Amino acid sequence: MKELQAGITRLLPDVVKAEIEPESCPTWLRRPGQIECASMWETVAAIYGALTGLVLPEQAPSRERRSLDVLLTYENGQQQILEVDEKQHFTAARALTLECYPTGVKLGFDASRWLARSQALTGREPGGGFGKPKPPLFPGEGGRHRQRAFRDTLADLLPPVHDWLPTIRISDMEVTPITAAPDPVSSLRTLLGERGVPVVCLASE
Repeated sequence: MKELQAGITRLLPDVVKAEIEPESCPTWLRRPGQIECASMWETVAAIYGALTGLVLPEQAPSRERRSLDVLLTYENGQQQILEVDEKQHFTAARALTLECYPTGVKLGFDASRWLARSQALTGREPGGGFGKPKPPLFPGEGGRHRQRAFRDTLADLLPPVHDWLPTIRISDMEVTPITAAPDPVSSLRTLLGERGVPVVCLASE
């Protein structure tokens, strides 16, 4: 498990009243195509086209697989994705996707802050395996950056289509202040409440 993700995940049992599933993924997000994207299909396809110059196939290639940092299933049955975004999630590709989000889309993070950091780090993306080609959907140099940005987009835009709560994101720069706080459980509880975890789903102090 990634270090930053682990720092948040180990606090969650004391923060939320939920079943906590690390490294998991809902069925509709494993290989989303036109059916899974439903009302968001045109938006998703347009973002993919802006990223790659290609046409998004209506069915995802069979090799497409993914896992998310944490899935939360609350006691009231509501479900929510929680992602911890390391530095490699803030790229020119991510900035492009965020600029294409529909007005009024419900998100569990401040998209303007994510956009500003992505723009600030544009041109400083890590190389090597972080940016290698990822055919067939993301061929060419920088393919992994585009794939990561697109997958983050899917995790942001599709949950409301499937009656899930908006995806919560915590940036790498927020993890250390939380885990190093005098009361890290309280610190994370406050942040998750601000990001959209329902009050009734937060554990009592």
